[in-house]
Amino acid sequence: MSVNRTERLLNLVIALLSTRRGFTKHELFEEIELYGEAPSTAAREKLFDRDKAFLREQGIPVESYSEETLYDQDNSVRRYRIRADAYRLPGVRFTAEESAVLALAASMWEQASLGSAAARALRKLQARGVAPDDAAASPLQPRIRTNDPNFEAVWKATTTRTPISFGYRPATRSAGTPQQQAKPARRRRSTVRHVQPWGMGSRFGHWYVVGYDLDRKAERFFRLSRMTTPVALGEGSYEVPGDFNIDASLASLDQVFAPVTAVVRVVEGSAAELRLRAAGAPAPAEQPGWEVLTLTVPDIDALAADTAALGPAAVAMEPPEFRQTVAELLRGALDAQLLPVPAFTLVRRFPAPAASATAAQSHLTRLLDLVPFILGNQGADMEETARRFGVSPAQLASDLNLLFVSGPRHYPNGLMDVNFENGQIFIDNAEDLSEPVRLGMDEAAALIVGLETLSSLPGIGDAPGLASALEKLSEAAGEAGRVGSSVAARLAETEGTADILARLQQAIAGHRQLDLKYLVPSRDELTDRTVDPRRLFSVNELWYLEAWCHRSEGVRNFRVDRIHGMTDTGPASWQGPDPDNAFPASLFRPGTEDEVVTLVLEPSAAWVETAYDAGRRAELPRGRTAVELRVGNTRWIPGFTARQGGSVTVAGPDELRARTLAWLQEAVAGYQL
Repeated sequence: MSVNRTERLLNLVIALLSTRRGFTKHELFEEIELYGEAPSTAAREKLFDRDKAFLREQGIPVESYSEETLYDQDNSVRRYRIRADAYRLPGVRFTAEESAVLALAASMWEQASLGSAAARALRKLQARGVAPDDAAASPLQPRIRTNDPNFEAVWKATTTRTPISFGYRPATRSAGTPQQQAKPARRRRSTVRHVQPWGMGSRFGHWYVVGYDLDRKAERFFRLSRMTTPVALGEGSYEVPGDFNIDASLASLDQVFAPVTAVVRVVEGSAAELRLRAAGAPAPAEQPGWEVLTLTVPDIDALAADTAALGPAAVAMEPPEFRQTVAELLRGALDAQLLPVPAFTLVRRFPAPAASATAAQSHLTRLLDLVPFILGNQGADMEETARRFGVSPAQLASDLNLLFVSGPRHYPNGLMDVNFENGQIFIDNAEDLSEPVRLGMDEAAALIVGLETLSSLPGIGDAPGLASALEKLSEAAGEAGRVGSSVAARLAETEGTADILARLQQAIAGHRQLDLKYLVPSRDELTDRTVDPRRLFSVNELWYLEAWCHRSEGVRNFRVDRIHGMTDTGPASWQGPDPDNAFPASLFRPGTEDEVVTLVLEPSAAWVETAYDAGRRAELPRGRTAVELRVGNTRWIPGFTARQGGSVTVAGPDELRARTLAWLQEAVAGYQL
């Protein structure tokens, strides 16, 4: 977005806020000099219409009305204004306890699509007593994942009530009775679906959209990860049923997808993770050296991925669709691994630039947020303010200079007085922008969904201030807060997770030492660890314990779902540096013995780049990428490629590439007819 457009929009907001009567378009064109850059009257009017629509999209309430009802349809006499009471954030105040949970709710989106919206909302609420740094004090640091490629498109459609269409591949198994599930498996093809999205939700690590299927004339669920084409936005709008409740709809998934019993043949002494989940002791298999495990699971696709990751050490047996899914994952991975490595040159990875619409939104809202922030913190330090707003000091200086020259053209005394020459920022004569902008839809939803997600977590759900913060925020958000009732995320639904999270929080709060039984899949073994817990955090719906490991003599991250036993052994004897409370930049801690791996990613696996903190990358044709990862060992890489079913392949080093290929060939041999 050009600086000129930013300045024009900013001047338009200031002008429309400055008068109760409003301006006609002709008066605005006289008042705001930059409209004169349009080459013609028609172009100028189109430019104004685009600006007006853009401001409304950002939640800025541009009103239009006519003083002469007889000429109500005559655009030449219509007047435009922004009422201060509709523009400004209500004067609600938050307590210290409420501030802490609001900051934690915002921090949950740091690595997700709504991260910038949550950060903007928190900046606005600073004027109402919310301190952004309060989140760091919590021993529980949850994060919401939105890595699905179609998340943003579905989110936009859900919040704007826009119909969508997309290609979709249903689950391979039938839901319902055991008799239905026992029918021979038949791989379902992708079909185009036409849907009115009513709400979105995350359950068991997957995002779903719930809505009215226009072809089947009924409410249906669609998992975003099963969408096979980009989501297309349709025309028109619709009404969501008054009794629709996203939580109730998501809860009904428990009945839609009944647990399935599966049988897996495993090599004796292997498949430690499946053994821990199996019902009863393993049974002897007909083949020497093998055993049979029986498991009852709610998600057969997840079990298929876990089984494929074991490669030659496990063979799916029953039901037929389970066996077929595992075989398809392995064959897909093998076929992809057999392809030649494309040519590419790796370069250092930088965060992707924001899309133009996002950049436009970010720049204007930053300027509108900056004025009330400085007015409430006169003399704010340049460096600290730049850090708080996520920009460089040079960009902040540019923003302040733009504010200095923005204002009514014919009223020089209306210009803001901005001074930052000595490294401290002062702003005066900015009454119209003195209050934060009312929360936009994305901003309100990010915090409301974050608070509701926190309310379901052990140890936080009954935290002081959570319920009252949610009530105050919903009231302050007004109409924009309604979208919060259409979106839900759940982060502690795996069986036993809530209990173990509660016990770990007690150990952290009480500074207790724990003996853990911890599964290490790369070695396929259950190990004993003595740890001093520091905090809990979640990444991609998986929970991790950060702790000082006495065996490794260093800080390590332990996946909570791989903890299969826990004993309190007394007071902790912390031997490392004091925790800095900063959220870990990466799950992986660099070491002197790290190995470097290069992977080729299909578009559907683009999430690997950020999830595994790739150091270098390269763009490839057809939307693919090559990434370079540092890993502690490479034993898990073949199983990881199998789990992805062909969307991830090993490009280097050569030894690992050859080993992965041989491993996949041996695994596929177990499914030859």
